[in-house]
Amino acid sequence: MKKCQIAIEGSLGRLKTTRRELRCAAGFFAGRSSARSGLAFREVTVVLQDDAQSDRTHRAIMDVAGATDVITQRYDAMPGEEPGVYGELYVNVERALSAAPARRGWSAEKELLLYVAHGMDHLAGEDDLEERGRRRMRRRELAWVRGFCAGEPR
Repeated sequence: MKKCQIAIEGSLGRLKTTRRELRCAAGFFAGRSSARSGLAFREVTVVLQDDAQSDRTHRAIMDVAGATDVITQRYDAMPGEEPGVYGELYVNVERALSAAPARRGWSAEKELLLYVAHGMDHLAGEDDLEERGRRRMRRRELAWVRGFCAGEPR
């Protein structure tokens, strides 16, 4: 199966990671999500935002006020495209920078990776509207982040 094409847009701000590293992580998470769901991930754009941009995106896509960690937008394949998952993840860099200090031994870079993993899980159709689904998603996403950071084969 072809690897998912990943594009990164926006600024990483003060994060100590590179666009290349983030693209690699997003590809890793897309692969894990694809393998778990059986859906072929084709193209995903990761759009890096701050709180103000996240608030505008949240309002536009979900009609909800306020910034959030990640907003997921999934699209159907266009005529002539291979069937599969196409989408955008709007990831809040500012939120990752502010949330990480509250977690002992956790960096803003790992927090950002968690948001990307969470978005990939949503693109595969998972939801966290109920506590059980939220816990299941969090366990899976933390395992993906640990696996990526530990250098599991890509």
